[in-house]
Amino acid sequence: MRRSSRGQVDAFIVMDMVAEAARLEAEGRHIIHMEVGQPGSGAPAVAVKAVTAAMQSESLGYTMALGLPELRRGIADLYQRWYGVDLNPERVIITSGSSGAFLLAFTALFEAGDRVGLGEPGYPSYRQILKALSLQPVGIATSAANRLQPVPADLEGVEMAGLIVASPGNPSGTMLSKAALADLIAYAQARDIAFVSDEIYHGLHYGARAHSALEISDDVYVINSFSKYFSMTGWRVGWMVVPQDHLRTVERLAQNMFICAPHVAQIAALAALQAEPELEANRAIYAENRRLMLQGLPEAGFDKIAPPDGAFYIYADVSDLTEDSLALAREILHKAGVAVTPGLDFDPKRGGQTLRFSYARATADIVEGLARLKAYCGKP
Repeated sequence: MRRSSRGQVDAFIVMDMVAEAARLEAEGRHIIHMEVGQPGSGAPAVAVKAVTAAMQSESLGYTMALGLPELRRGIADLYQRWYGVDLNPERVIITSGSSGAFLLAFTALFEAGDRVGLGEPGYPSYRQILKALSLQPVGIATSAANRLQPVPADLEGVEMAGLIVASPGNPSGTMLSKAALADLIAYAQARDIAFVSDEIYHGLHYGARAHSALEISDDVYVINSFSKYFSMTGWRVGWMVVPQDHLRTVERLAQNMFICAPHVAQIAALAALQAEPELEANRAIYAENRRLMLQGLPEAGFDKIAPPDGAFYIYADVSDLTEDSLALAREILHKAGVAVTPGLDFDPKRGGQTLRFSYARATADIVEGLARLKAYCGKP
């Protein structure tokens, strides 16, 4: 049977590593997971309680395509608390995870064949979703000097209809200052380049907070999710904020592509907005894990790392060890029992010389994983 060329996207390598780790676990091996960006904690207790009550009293059918009005209002309130932004709840669209938001955003903003810029290293699914929509991803090499974030000088001479920026970034965990974010937005808007801000790791910072693009402009798309800070990966609920005059376009797309985000997940998300004490306790665990990683990885020999401001990742330059990060990641998995992610997921050109380490799991796992890495590298 025939197959489309646009359907031939690359594998998400981290998920291949997850599968390989699972096979070893099925054989009885104990694997420490530093590969996947999934919080070690589950959904907040108040969210689980709300879902339990709803399942006993509600039919949980379709919601409006844009989401439960009370959830949209709750997210608008979040922008006031976190950023001091007065956001009209009508501009908030509830989506099936951030992945659903990217599908809606790219379809609403771009014509087939358009070129869309993205910083490298960066989240690999940007490229694959763009390809599947007959769009052209344009990798923009970032530098260590700019903390693996794009700057306007990197964009000069690059033809593009859109630009995707993530702060905190994946895999680096580095963040843009408000001034740096404003510079990128100004550059894009002066050239009629649509600006998409991926803010999925907001709330997970270990110094100054991250800045939202909405603090700078309303003429942007902002995407976020309940997966990371709110510890709700498997619930598959995210959100997107769009300009007022784009709302009806995105609504029509959402109606036809998804009908709505899962009702039960929206109920959980609404409750999770009130779970700040529990969520801040989770962030304190990540902060301790980060401290251990910043100390332990250099002791194991992984000492060329990006300075992570947020998220829960360490991105390490391993060019002194290998030109094939996939082979190195597999060797570490099989010999040390630690699953890590090869940089090829995030940077097709330079990723053969990098690894990403996640510290999203329990602190005891981080301690054990670092000990295994030191032993693997022959460090005392």
